Amino acid sequence: MPAFVPGLYGASYLTNFMTAETTTPPAAPAQASGPLFYRQPLPLQSDKHANWRLRPGSLAFAAETNAIPAVIGEFGMAAQHFPILFTGQDASPIVAVGLARRNLFVADGKWADDTYAPAYLRRYPFVFMQSDEDGNFLLALDADSEQVNQGTSDEGEPLFVDGKATEVVDNAMKFCADFTREYEQTRLFSAALKEQDLLVERSIDVTLPSGEKMSVNGFHVVDVEKFAKLPDDIIVAWHRNGWLASIHHHLSSLARFNALVQRQSAQAAAAA
Repeated sequence: MPAFVPGLYGASYLTNFMTAETTTPPAAPAQASGPLFYRQPLPLQSDKHANWRLRPGSLAFAAETNAIPAVIGEFGMAAQHFPILFTGQDASPIVAVGLARRNLFVADGKWADDTYAPAYLRRYPFVFMQSDEDGNFLLALDADSEQVNQGTSDEGEPLFVDGKATEVVDNAMKFCADFTREYEQTRLFSAALKEQDLLVERSIDVTLPSGEKMSVNGFHVVDVEKFAKLPDDIIVAWHRNGWLASIHHHLSSLARFNALVQRQSAQAAAAA
C-alpha cells in the first residue's frame, strides 16, 4: 500500500501549532493521519478511474483552519500577504491565515481577491504518494473531494481518454513533482535552522477593537540576534543556495500580523 511522502504535512501538528484563545473558543479541527484536507486519497489508475472527471471546486475545505503549509519557493509571494511561521518538531513552515481557527481568506468557497493562494491549496485534490515497492512517487487524488466526479455524469474535465492521461493529469503530475522538490528543499532548510539553533518560540496577545482578546502561541520565528552572529562560511553558503533570502522573507512577513488583526476585526464587525 503506498504511503504519503514522509513528513508531508499531516494535520496533527497543525491542530497544535497555533492556538487562539478567545471569548468564544473555536472548535479544533478533526485529526487526520494523512495530509491536511485529504480524506480519501487514492493512487490514480487509468483502468479503475477511466471515467472519472475533475469539476471546478470551491475552497470551502480550507475555511476552518488558521494555517496552511508552505514551501520556501513561495516565501517571497507569501510574505506579502501572511506571516510565515515555523511549527512542530521539524520546524515546518506555515502561513498564518487566521487568529482563531478560521481562515480569514476564504469566503463562500473562494479565495480572497488580490491575495496569494498557497501552493498547497492549488495542488488539491491531487497529491503524491510513495510506492513501497520502488520508492517512486504515484499521483493520487482525494476521492472524497467534491471536485472529483467518479463517473456519475459528464460534468468536469476527464482524467483519462482512451486509457491515456489527459492534460489535467499531466499538469497535476508536474505541479506535484515541483511541489515535492520544493518540499525536500524546505525540509533541508528547516533542518539547517534547527541545527544552528536559530528558532525561538514566540506568542502574541491581541485585543480587537470590540474588546475581544486573543492569545496566539505555539509557533517559532528566527531569532534576529542569533541570525546576525552566524559564521561567515554559513552566510556565504546560505546566500548561494537562496536560504538567506528565505529567512529575510520570513522576517519581513511577521509585519503581516497587523494585517491579520485588521482583517479579523473587519470580518467580526461585518458579522455583527
